[in-house]
Amino acid sequence: MISSPYQKYQQTQAQTASKSKLLIMLYDGAIRFTKAGVEGINSKNIEMANNNLCKAQAIVNELISSLNFDYAISNDLVRIYEYLLNLLLQSNIKKDAAPAIEVVEHLSELREAWVEASKLAGSI
Repeated sequence: MISSPYQKYQQTQAQTASKSKLLIMLYDGAIRFTKAGVEGINSKNIEMANNNLCKAQAIVNELISSLNFDYAISNDLVRIYEYLLNLLLQSNIKKDAAPAIEVVEHLSELREAWVEASKLAGSI
């Protein structure tokens, strides 16, 4: 149930966004949750680390499920996403921030690539 005006705004934004905007929003969420997971690891807050790294994993799984394999790049992206999932799992299991930090770097690069591609396509 949506209780706050901010949550209603977020829901409306997601429902009315273009496909490229939704993709960028997914990247933003994955980056945000991974950074929060790193913060949890660094502050020895195991629950915070686990919850946020699991949320990041869920978003990466969503990125995988959204791939269109009619395009060759999807085969490369699925391997990248699976690698990122593996890093998130390692980070969560070992409570080691280094793999999650690597995930943030890769997700940030991918996000910027999609932003540029969206601009070129005129869909942002």
